[in-house]
Amino acid sequence: MPPGAEHHRAQRGARGARRHRGPLRELPPHPGADPGVRPVSWGHPRPETGGAPARRTFVVEADGGSRGNPGPAGYGAVVRDAASGQTLRETAEFLGHATNNVAEYRGLLAGLRAAHELDADAAVLVRMDSKLVVEQMSGRWKIKHPDMRPLALEAGSVFPPEAVTYEWIPRAENKHADRLANEAMDAGKRGVSWQPGASTAELDTAGAATGSAGVGSADTGSADAGFTDPGPASTDPGPTAPAVRVGWGPDMGTPTTFVLLRHGETALTPEKRFSGSGGSDPELSAVGRRQAAAVADALAARGTIEAVVASPLRRCQETAAAVAGRLGLSVRTEDGLRETDFGAWEGLTFAQVRERHPEDLQAWLGSAHASPTSGGESFDAVARRVARSRDQLLARYAGRTVLVVSHVTPVKTLVRLALGAPVESLFRMELAAASLTAVAYYADGNASLRLLNDTAHLR
Repeated sequence: MPPGAEHHRAQRGARGARRHRGPLRELPPHPGADPGVRPVSWGHPRPETGGAPARRTFVVEADGGSRGNPGPAGYGAVVRDAASGQTLRETAEFLGHATNNVAEYRGLLAGLRAAHELDADAAVLVRMDSKLVVEQMSGRWKIKHPDMRPLALEAGSVFPPEAVTYEWIPRAENKHADRLANEAMDAGKRGVSWQPGASTAELDTAGAATGSAGVGSADTGSADAGFTDPGPASTDPGPTAPAVRVGWGPDMGTPTTFVLLRHGETALTPEKRFSGSGGSDPELSAVGRRQAAAVADALAARGTIEAVVASPLRRCQETAAAVAGRLGLSVRTEDGLRETDFGAWEGLTFAQVRERHPEDLQAWLGSAHASPTSGGESFDAVARRVARSRDQLLARYAGRTVLVVSHVTPVKTLVRLALGAPVESLFRMELAAASLTAVAYYADGNASLRLLNDTAHLR
């Protein structure tokens, strides 16, 4: 697919909801409990009184960081029982390239979701060392940055606004969440996901709110103090919370990770010509060979690739050979990873196709069932064969990290299928030559997009 094509898609509303897949650790009851202490079952009346249960209160501590701001980023969050200080949940995730503020908000969102899964009716005290997030979520500061507003709205929808209170704390009091965030960033640097079992963050069982104001005190900011979308409500309502929330599932084990590499540049790439599986099958240009060498060096430095598979087309075979040679691996050819057959459009620019085949082009842009002129492949046909190859690779390489060298349309299709996004999303993604994208697939059938169009290795 020529890069220019993505700018000619008719605008349609997006659909689909975000799903958080950050690793999560749920801790068992206090391992050192005194034999004389009676266990408490939350949410049920005490037998001796028969009274209504008291509303449970959680403390959520969250932190995010970015090494470079923007740069490699991650977050950590911990949920404690407010009464005992016992740590109930930990979660952390590497975010790829992001700003510090985005990481802070993502940590807040993950912490609130973890607390919600424990008890959707609980009261929550959020403690963070980000003055910006605390003031914005308390409704005292406006949220003007476009990257912050959707995250703030999403965080504000997890619990009823009146159930959540925000408190700023010094960094020294947020060490647990900070440690988790750094563990996630360190894991991302190694090319792996943060694993709860490997965490060394302190599981402190002391009082969670020692020296801090209680929930709803004058020193804290309630989400009910004015959490609203600061923008014009009539034109930008922001995202709404999903009708059905996805629960934190059991540990699914090590995911199968596809590191998706678009081939290096060919002579047709800078000219933005349709170059599919029915055309001239061009080789890499000098620029493309340098790109392949650069990505090979980057992947060798990470040391996480365990197998290499590639489309049968020459540009992918040459790119894969450069990387596999650097890693000491062989290349397995997968026919289902080939680019779309663009029929009579092969070798033409978007403008030329629009001039020569306007009706066919319009149909192709408007329907996943339409094919390019003279027998090319529809997006539906490509999606079916890409999905078959995906399933075969998942079965063959279960639990491993695989480099998949392919083309624009197959890579975008794998991303689209992972997100459950509509076909028009293909026109709303940018994939540069020799860019990296990563998708993790879990045993329960869910997938997590970890990286998209990363070109840092080419700079």
